[in-house]
Amino acid sequence: MAPIDVVHLVGSSIYAVFLVLFLWLNRFPRTHSVAIWWALAMLCLLSARLSLLLPDWGAEERIAEAVYIAFVVLEKLFLVTGLIRLLALDSLERYCRGVALLALVWLVAGVGFDLAVTTVAWGVVLFNSSALGLLAVLAYRYRHRVPKGMLVFTALVAAVFSVYWLSYPSLRFEPETQAAGFVTGMVFSVLLYLSLIGALLLLFQQRLLDAESRALELAYLDPLTGLNNQRYMTKLFEDALLLATRPHQSVALIYIDLDNFKPINDRAGHCIGDEVLKIVAQRLREHTRSTDICARLGGDEFVVIATQLNDAAHVHDIAAKLLARLKDDIQVGGQHYNIGASIGISLYPTHGEALAQLLEKADQAMYQIKKHGKSGYQLFDA
Repeated sequence: MAPIDVVHLVGSSIYAVFLVLFLWLNRFPRTHSVAIWWALAMLCLLSARLSLLLPDWGAEERIAEAVYIAFVVLEKLFLVTGLIRLLALDSLERYCRGVALLALVWLVAGVGFDLAVTTVAWGVVLFNSSALGLLAVLAYRYRHRVPKGMLVFTALVAAVFSVYWLSYPSLRFEPETQAAGFVTGMVFSVLLYLSLIGALLLLFQQRLLDAESRALELAYLDPLTGLNNQRYMTKLFEDALLLATRPHQSVALIYIDLDNFKPINDRAGHCIGDEVLKIVAQRLREHTRSTDICARLGGDEFVVIATQLNDAAHVHDIAAKLLARLKDDIQVGGQHYNIGASIGISLYPTHGEALAQLLEKADQAMYQIKKHGKSGYQLFDA
């Protein structure tokens, strides 16, 4: 077997492996069918190499060269289309297809009008070099869309490959340089597609991490107000107790039940009620410390866990400040609403060591406020 045939056989084997790999990647969700375009590109490269391994075309050598070049042109079209899909630049697709069509027309016309093979090849070389140049520009310009700078490597390989393609006619049609030329081109192709596989996997990984992050937010945050929900409040409370074991520090649980909220829901509707709850949540965030825990239990019930209190009496100042802010008018949809709040307070470890115990004691203190006219705060008193 001639050395050049060995090169084509090795190249065909490598491209076949890449074809299978891209078809496998295409089965992954959230890839936007990017891998299928690169699978098509690999199929074209494989077909191009196999066409060179066929028996001697004899007098039809021009057609054999045209078949090879046609596959290479299509490969560049699918290659660039895949990157465009990866970067969500769909508006560029039609331009790439148009230029590829022109290259194929030039190829067919060259064969039909019996132009010199090198003349036909130069037209296609310009297309392939331009396609790789475009790939390099897009990869570098939008490099930040893929983590870890993988597209920078893609841009570098594509740029060098683009320049290398300009040497195609001299390497392709000189017997002493054919094998080296094909090997070099194969190396560039392998590096280029490996970088694209890396970019695709990194982007896929980032999307999975983003999806996981959003899922965790839904699991631990109240979807309406963005405050912690009761499940996450339990975990945060356990963390707060670790800090409360330090000398002279305590934890206070402040149970807040909004006054006069139900009439807003009944008269103005749930949409207005939801906006009121969002404003309440925002006020709680603004008037508590970063170390405190704000949570919504559900409905119009909220909890603030004041952590790292050097003096338990300081909880009275916190409750008074929250109550004053919640008494302020709330403006939604051009209307003013006054709600106020009934607040019950329990202390750790004075009133209990478990969150459920503290919630129960604070809830009892809150109902004492409700019984005596609402809009106030009270510390639990056994």
